[in-house]
Amino acid sequence: MQSLDPSPQIHALGLTGLLVRFSDHLTDAANRAAIAFRAAVEAEAWPGVEETSSSLAATYLRFDPLRLSHQDLTAKLRALLAQADWYAAPAPSGRRLWRIPTVYGGAHGPQLAEAAGLAGQSEAEAVATLSRARMRVLTLGFAPGQPYLGELPEQWNIPRQNSVTPQVPAGALVVAVRQFVLFANPSPTGWRHIGQTAFRCFRAECADPFTLRAGDEVEFCAVTPAEFANLQADSRSNGGASVEPLA
Repeated sequence: MQSLDPSPQIHALGLTGLLVRFSDHLTDAANRAAIAFRAAVEAEAWPGVEETSSSLAATYLRFDPLRLSHQDLTAKLRALLAQADWYAAPAPSGRRLWRIPTVYGGAHGPQLAEAAGLAGQSEAEAVATLSRARMRVLTLGFAPGQPYLGELPEQWNIPRQNSVTPQVPAGALVVAVRQFVLFANPSPTGWRHIGQTAFRCFRAECADPFTLRAGDEVEFCAVTPAEFANLQADSRSNGGASVEPLA
């Protein structure tokens, strides 16, 4: 990722949205800024702001224009932006470290060998690299609660496929462009399926249905197929995942 970012820009999105864009492409600094700035906006609790979210490099606000005008909200955002260097802002509190058991390769990760070859590694080297990487949840998107995680070492800047895999199962771990995606639902994809978890990203029955949050960190720890089968059979453990708070 490039190290330099432009100054933040504020853009109107229709009558009820504003976007604070920290870069026009993914960089580590811009993603950290988007996550930290969203947390700061949430802490302000401005009347009229109804929803916030962060993307790879921006923070979005949805607001009620009958309670808060574009002009007034833009002024509040400019004042908040001026309070800190958001590209160097510390990570917000409340983040967590997740360790998610993952079976790599074989029938559970049928494209591991292909992905490893593109990264210049053997399958064993790839599993060692991928299972030890601590990945940040960059954003949620595409499906409810579905995380994009990054970034892997530079050799994993591998392209997406030229064709689409008709379907990967829920819990599939896929890789491309130095990122993981952990699929929340069965879905087609152009990313390479390298592993499988029994983790549920979206749990509609819970008060907070999105299991992961932008800014959380995740390790996809390698397990054997037999261990994975046991985790699949235990519906109470959410795939055997463990979680702890990050300082």
